[in-house]
Amino acid sequence: MQRAAALVGRRCGPGAPGPWGRRRSSAAAGASALQVRPARGRRERILTPESMNPQVKAVEYAVRGPIVLKAGEIELELQRGIKKPFTEVIRANIGDAQAMGQQPITFLRQVMALCTYPNLLDSPSFPEDAKKRARRILQACGGNSLGSYSASQGVNCIREDVAAYVTRRDGGVPADPDNIYLTTGASDGISTILKILVSGGGKSRTGVLIPIPQYPLYSAVISELDAIQVNYYLDEENCWALDVNELRRAVQEAKDHCNPKVLCIINPGNPTGQVQSRKCIEDVIHFAWEEKLFLLADEVYQDNVYSPDCRFHSFKKVLYEMGPEYSSNVELASFHSTSKGYMGECGYRGGYMEVINLHPEIKGQLVKLLSVRLCPPVSGQAAMDIVVNPPVPGEESYEQFHREKESVLGNLAAKAKLTEDLFNQVPGIHCNPLQGAMYAFPRIFIPGRAVEAAQAHEMAPDMFYCMKLLEETGICVVPGSGFGQREGTYHFRMTILPPVEKLKTVLQKVKDFHMTFLDKYA
Repeated sequence: MQRAAALVGRRCGPGAPGPWGRRRSSAAAGASALQVRPARGRRERILTPESMNPQVKAVEYAVRGPIVLKAGEIELELQRGIKKPFTEVIRANIGDAQAMGQQPITFLRQVMALCTYPNLLDSPSFPEDAKKRARRILQACGGNSLGSYSASQGVNCIREDVAAYVTRRDGGVPADPDNIYLTTGASDGISTILKILVSGGGKSRTGVLIPIPQYPLYSAVISELDAIQVNYYLDEENCWALDVNELRRAVQEAKDHCNPKVLCIINPGNPTGQVQSRKCIEDVIHFAWEEKLFLLADEVYQDNVYSPDCRFHSFKKVLYEMGPEYSSNVELASFHSTSKGYMGECGYRGGYMEVINLHPEIKGQLVKLLSVRLCPPVSGQAAMDIVVNPPVPGEESYEQFHREKESVLGNLAAKAKLTEDLFNQVPGIHCNPLQGAMYAFPRIFIPGRAVEAAQAHEMAPDMFYCMKLLEETGICVVPGSGFGQREGTYHFRMTILPPVEKLKTVLQKVKDFHMTFLDKYA
């Protein structure tokens, strides 16, 4: 062994045979060793804050903004044993129903389980109506598998089910499956339609009308696309109603610097919770027809209507009932999702949009744009199918499904009233009726000294308020400045999704904090 090691050692040293059997000189070996790359300083990065896409830098999304990042930091501190005046962070900032403890709808999860693991189709533990739906979905998938790609527009039979649902919902107004596009949640559909709508430069750049307060997805996408945001203000003194005269003001002022081309409506409202009357929808459609505006109707909360005096009316239905002058001319994209309603299936990222009166060539361009991302998640498409094709009377699962659905919506209605009532008992807080959706958007009084303190911290006053609320109570809500509000007014958005007892605790903590805050900065 020693002799072998010596031989190996000799062959590796200077003068050992080269790759072709020749001996290398000591000088050659030394020169080879010196052939080292010269040391270089650190080169500048290609991607820097200065060189990045400025439109991305302009994007803001308050629902997951600075206050939510702070909430995450506090959670980590609690896990490390750092003492706080509270034991948990309550994330009341986002409409994530199941994260707040809402139980999934049994039938939906049964069909999803069967689609995900088809061997269960032989199990007697699953009802036949769930198996029937799972088989239909799987047979429409490549290789009978949820793991395959679908057509870019979505699985055909699911689009057919969506069209049938829209027809039933709208009292027989026809829906064409070819006008249905399955999406990755409603957000994906909204972003896609805005992407294809935005064009021009200078004063001809596309202007997009959005409600203030708004859901920050809209302002974020508008910034990303370098479009022009055109604000129209909802009437807080009239339960956040939409006034067509305000739309007219916004459009006329916008024409000086852009081309107003798109009108976005959120009904029921987020964050404001108002439900639009049929008369209001008619007025909006007439205005869109008159001003040649493309309508976007965000209707993801269509199942979440709580006020007995309110009812959901789809823009599609009202448009058709206004007659062919409108129904054949007004371009409309409507959006729905698995994330809200009674389902609360946010993580599946299921959704659809129905787009009507689209130019035939633009339809091809839209499909092309959708094809770039291949297809929405097929599991999300399946979840959307169950939402639009639920059990019907006479089917095995109907009673349980109906009971669970009504329980969820009934609880939300009770929590909406509870939240409104308790907020309005607090001096310095005013909350409009929560007619629908999943949020309260109360107006809060912030004293002048608190406004000065916020300015000293380079914060918006309601951000300062919400940050203090988080740090002192562990309750995470979103400041109204992240949604937009009239100058000189302050709000925050809070979800009503926590279980009733926890919601009562949250509301009591907000009340106690608010009274202390007023005393401190009086």
